[in-house]
Amino acid sequence: MTTAALKQLLFAEEMDEAIILLLTLNHSELATPIRVCSDAVDVISRGNTFISFNFNIILPLESGDTPPRAKLQIDNVDRQIIQTIRSISSAPQLTVEIVRSGDLDTIEAQFLDFTLDNVTYNAMTVAGDLSFEDFLREPYPADTFDPARFPGGF
Repeated sequence: MTTAALKQLLFAEEMDEAIILLLTLNHSELATPIRVCSDAVDVISRGNTFISFNFNIILPLESGDTPPRAKLQIDNVDRQIIQTIRSISSAPQLTVEIVRSGDLDTIEAQFLDFTLDNVTYNAMTVAGDLSFEDFLREPYPADTFDPARFPGGF
């Protein structure tokens, strides 16, 4: 859900403020989350410092066969990210937020509960898939109507 202020900024002929992406990489085994931003300088949003990092999010193609999988690619300039990925035992969670440079504390759009998996890295970049929980594999309906579960219905 985007705010009216973001929509107005996106449709304006000229922008007087920047749109900034904030990424938060979190895991239960991390003492503090890793926070990075797409701006050229570090930013503080809601009391949290987001470090300036070059990264790309590649949006998924629409396919009816599989759940969408976006891709994240972060420059491997600082070895902190790869050291963190190596130190945890399972896939970390990732949150993507959009803010305006004129109001860093207001979240204009938010995308929660991505899982960062299939992580690869080299000397230049760290890359991985961003995915949601695979709801296509969940049983539907969740319960079956049988005499053991619903004796009053039989």
